[in-house]
Amino acid sequence: MAILRFRLPFVLLLSCAIAPWAMPSTASATTYYVRTDGGTDEQCNGRADAAYPGSGNNVDCAWSHPNYALPTNDRPRIDGGDTLIIGPGEYMIGWESPGLSTKSTRCDRSSPYDCYPASPPSGTPQQRTRILGAGHDTGCKAPPKLWGTNRVDLVFNLQDADNVEVGCLEITDKSDCVEFHANDDVRCERDAPPFGQWASIGIGAKRSKNVWLHDLNIHGLSGRGVMAGGLRDWTIERVRIHANGWAGWDGDVGEGESSNDGDIVFRNVEIAWNGCAERWQTGEPYACWAQEEGGYGDGLGTGKTDGHWLVEDSRIHHNTSDGLDLLYTDESRTATVVVRRVYAAANAGNQVKTAGNALVENSVIVGQCAYFHKKYDMSDGDMCRAYGNALSIGVGPKQTATVRHNTITGEGDCLILTAGGNATSRVDIYNNALIGQKDVTASDGDMRSCGHYADDSTAVVSFAGNAFWDVKDDMCPPGNVCGREPKIASSDMATFDPAPLAGSPLIDHATQNTSVTSDFLRQSRPMGAAADIGAVEYQGGTAAAAPAAGAAPAASKAAAGDGSAIDGTSSGAVTPTQSSGWMIGTIAVASLLTAGVAAALRKHRGRKVG
Repeated sequence: MAILRFRLPFVLLLSCAIAPWAMPSTASATTYYVRTDGGTDEQCNGRADAAYPGSGNNVDCAWSHPNYALPTNDRPRIDGGDTLIIGPGEYMIGWESPGLSTKSTRCDRSSPYDCYPASPPSGTPQQRTRILGAGHDTGCKAPPKLWGTNRVDLVFNLQDADNVEVGCLEITDKSDCVEFHANDDVRCERDAPPFGQWASIGIGAKRSKNVWLHDLNIHGLSGRGVMAGGLRDWTIERVRIHANGWAGWDGDVGEGESSNDGDIVFRNVEIAWNGCAERWQTGEPYACWAQEEGGYGDGLGTGKTDGHWLVEDSRIHHNTSDGLDLLYTDESRTATVVVRRVYAAANAGNQVKTAGNALVENSVIVGQCAYFHKKYDMSDGDMCRAYGNALSIGVGPKQTATVRHNTITGEGDCLILTAGGNATSRVDIYNNALIGQKDVTASDGDMRSCGHYADDSTAVVSFAGNAFWDVKDDMCPPGNVCGREPKIASSDMATFDPAPLAGSPLIDHATQNTSVTSDFLRQSRPMGAAADIGAVEYQGGTAAAAPAAGAAPAASKAAAGDGSAIDGTSSGAVTPTQSSGWMIGTIAVASLLTAGVAAALRKHRGRKVG
């Protein structure tokens, strides 16, 4: 059902199929530079990576601030197809920052919220406009920091910007506050100066197409990390969206303006702890809140939207409402959703939600929906919202959703919820490990989470090759492995690790043939006589050592820009570089600190199981 959201300001003035692989340059394109030791637009022309020498005008040297390239009067000093390289250091964005236009119609002392830079001028499909941090081509080890202040609406503006690349930047503010927070001690000052060093939105966009965002760290904003809708053909890679006070990625930019189209790709992203404030000096989340207290809290949510969505090799965890909410991709029957090799855990609502034609495969879904119980500023009513179902699948007439080779556990009502559709709709549930837990939403009867529940739906649901363990009413459709302990590395919610151990009944028992040739860790599948049930393929104890804490999942070939398909096919295996210890090493131990205890009892409802 639709979520009511208190809308934050998002007023942008008009300003002037990208693929993330390198495009040929043209002779007319110019590279401009920004450095902290640069000069003004009168002193420097921005065309050299050099400090201002101390005297002269129109010198070949860098500007001292991005405002000189993208001034607030919305007349950029760079052209479409140009490149702007921002040097190391920090750059304040907002009222009193260097380079604000004196001719701006929107930025002055009475409207400091409008003192954000202009949108980059649109490039072309052959020559994109590029805004990049120095070091973007050598690993982006020390990205420059753009930080918002004086309640500026957004830090980076992509309004009406087409054919643009933005990479290797940190986008944040320098305040612990959250806009409109229910706690007076956390709420930002909006009514009278001094407002403080806070910004509402990290990146804002409407009506923008063919954009590549990569290697960004967007964190600690008082509102949304990203607020973007009306997009077409966007690719987001190696982006971290962390601890933003209202939501991570909010796609609801206004009625009639929010629907997206084309390919919307999220690859190697982390979306975590949104709905929480951030201690700006340490990065520690605190003051987490959600809808019962007037907040929001989705990791990624949209308005009604079309488009072909792909989310893969990503981590979505500890958001204060839903983790990945693509329930509103039902505007057109042409919309599709693919969720592949995603780790979703400890979000306070549902972990993953899709609608329409969808594929969910090779993912680890840990429905620890009561993680936030008695923590921070969270209310009991926000624990396990929508009954905390781990995976929610909506279908319409003549639509098909496929759920295959996932490992799903959860302490909410059910592990898989299906809704909508009729006899022409199909949901195929194949080769999944479905591991029940104590149902913290139940008030009587069997206190275990159910394996599957059909909510007001007559869609045809097929089960084959799955393993059911410790679920409500001992659900066991024919053709599945039931009543046998799965023997995985850890079934505990706080340290959940889906790797099968020697002797596990998951090994070689996936009976339904699929095109999946690798697993959650990109290890080869199958490794024995048949594929294994669940997200992780048993490697005979030879998997590589776990990476250092904080490492992302193994990068896909598509991360290098090969434009991998968004259809139902699964890319082939690559040389395994990680073991299942990734879950424990980088999330389970580091973030799932303790198991969520029972939420407040809710009214129990009947469930159609099976």
